[in-house]
Amino acid sequence: MGSSTAKPELVHKHLRLDGKKLKRVQKALHATTETEAVERALDLVLSEQERNRIVEKAHREFFGSGIRIRDVYGALER
Repeated sequence: MGSSTAKPELVHKHLRLDGKKLKRVQKALHATTETEAVERALDLVLSEQERNRIVEKAHREFFGSGIRIRDVYGALER
């Protein structure tokens, strides 16, 4: 996701953010600037959303396939 070759559309925004939280995110993401921290955090949210979409699709396809799961150990009945 973050490795897109298209040039990003940069926009200027005025945001009111929790300064302590922003510094914690900056440190956690090893970002050199606050802008980089916000960009990386946004990329993480987008990649998580994409992973969730893929998992949900796989889940629907798996259970919609009609496959039958047999619990040979009886663990699911407990």
